[in-house]
Amino acid sequence: MSAKTKFGLKAKDRDSYLELIQLFPLASIKSEAHLAEAQRVIDELSARENLDDGEGMYLDALSDLIEVYEDLHHKIESASDADLLRHLMDSKGVTQADVHRGTGLPKSTISEVLAGKKPFSRKMIRELAQFFNVDVSILTVNL
Repeated sequence: MSAKTKFGLKAKDRDSYLELIQLFPLASIKSEAHLAEAQRVIDELSARENLDDGEGMYLDALSDLIEVYEDLHHKIESASDADLLRHLMDSKGVTQADVHRGTGLPKSTISEVLAGKKPFSRKMIRELAQFFNVDVSILTVNL
């Protein structure tokens, strides 16, 4: 194919891109062994100080292939409201009593959320987002 596009690479960058293609071709990842090798290549490229445009383009494409494989074979479940609250509390180094004092939310409500018996309400989300200084979208993943 000899068609020219605006997405081409300059000679030096094209050479580095093609060299990487020869070492580890860009193709759909089909197995855990293939994934491990792709991750090794990613690690090697990521450790380099400066990547030229060809290397950067290759790294982006390989990252996309890894992401597709992992999305299909290594799903990550969403964190529960209890997990989110526990993580925020641990990160900030606060107790349930501190959350109660800082948000005005009843202690029993905080305990029920942490026990997995109660989900966040919209009011709780607003209060917790303000207290922990995080965007409300972080706390709305389970709505």
